[in-house]
Amino acid sequence: MKSLRVLISWSTFVLMAGLLLFSALVYAASEVLLQRFVDGRLLVLGETLAEFVERKPELFEHRDRDIAPTSELTQSPTDQHVLPDVTHALRVFSSRGSLVWRSPHASRLESLPPRILEQVRLKNILFETFKAPDGIPARHLFLFFVGKGGVQYVLQAETSLLHYQETLNGLVLLLALGSGATLFFAWIGSHWLSKKVLGPIDALCRGAETMSDTDLGKRLPMDSPYYEFRRLTQAVNAVLDQFQRGSEVQRNFCEIAAHEMKTPLTILQGNLEVALMKARTVDEYHEVLLNNLQQVERLIALTRPLLTLAKFTSSKPPVNLVPLVLEPLIQEIVDELALLADDRQIALRFETQPVPSVLGDTQWLKQALINLLDNALQYTPAGGSVTVRLQAVGREVAIAVEDTGHGIEPEHIPHLFERFYRTDWARAKDTAGTGLGLPIVKEIMEAHGGSIAVTSEVNKGSIFTLRLPALTQPALSA
Repeated sequence: MKSLRVLISWSTFVLMAGLLLFSALVYAASEVLLQRFVDGRLLVLGETLAEFVERKPELFEHRDRDIAPTSELTQSPTDQHVLPDVTHALRVFSSRGSLVWRSPHASRLESLPPRILEQVRLKNILFETFKAPDGIPARHLFLFFVGKGGVQYVLQAETSLLHYQETLNGLVLLLALGSGATLFFAWIGSHWLSKKVLGPIDALCRGAETMSDTDLGKRLPMDSPYYEFRRLTQAVNAVLDQFQRGSEVQRNFCEIAAHEMKTPLTILQGNLEVALMKARTVDEYHEVLLNNLQQVERLIALTRPLLTLAKFTSSKPPVNLVPLVLEPLIQEIVDELALLADDRQIALRFETQPVPSVLGDTQWLKQALINLLDNALQYTPAGGSVTVRLQAVGREVAIAVEDTGHGIEPEHIPHLFERFYRTDWARAKDTAGTGLGLPIVKEIMEAHGGSIAVTSEVNKGSIFTLRLPALTQPALSA
């Protein structure tokens, strides 16, 4: 497994490789520039001497004497200022390679090697580097030119590369010291940075690893001075908040579900124990079986919504959203429940306006509407009415289910969508509800990106409103 410390350490090696490459490039570029500088000065010196020879050919009448054409040729003030310790040597050879003239600084060289002579005839200008007897390299320029009267000469200009070599050695030392100091401080900085970066992360890890179910109320401290770590701590604490709420909801859900299941199971157990205490008649056994069957049906009625809630509380709700026209769907549900409403002497109506389509799942939206209409029909007395209204509200489509039932007390409204929650009036009516219908409707609406709201007034009725995002904007009426 990779570690951030290793990554930070590797950055030092990457920096070292970059510095080595940079140093090599600087050295190579400096070497080329220095050599061009030396060659340029030699070329200027050689061309100057060639022009001088063309103007004063009588110079070579004194072949056996070491006469300098001029002191300005051999060492100018610029040479003394830039390269004070470097001497320039000048020699002039005939076209056959024999020495014609040399400057006072030049050592005696009677003739040119045939290789040099041949190359300078071909190229006119030739640069070569040779080592002097003292081991110091020297740069040589060989220049082929024609003097007065068509006489051909080969001019040799020579300069020591002592300062050239010392400059490159100094550059190497400077680059080595600079790179070494940079690497040292980078290594120190990487350790400091890793400590600063990984210290808060280690603290977060230790705090998270030591937490247990009993410590869900604890939160990690946000004492880091850096914004990124404070943001990370806030994100971890937000996850802990969500996990704590989910854990509490799950714990309450399990406790209430166990309590709801306990009653029918206890009745089942009691009936079976009583039936087994002594011999019974066929009618008595039949009565016991009927009673137990009712309790089994009650358990089945409880487990179905529990399974539905389990599906919607997972990370991926089981909805398949497709473009959907709501009016035919609601009309179909109203038609299906019309017989039930007539049987209870309740008027069931559907009022609709032109609305845009929505993204929805037919099966689950139908389930949500049936849950609302079933509640409305249960809690509306005979002679009352239940009305379903479909209309566009802004960028949403609203489905309102309005009844003329008993209504809901204000203190119960905030808890209506909690699991297994039932009002006192609903319990007094002894309906077969489980307290899971409205929570299921809420989960279905949230999976569709919608919402559910309720308004109610005691002895006047309730209005449950479902809101879904519109797929397209409704057309404006003229």
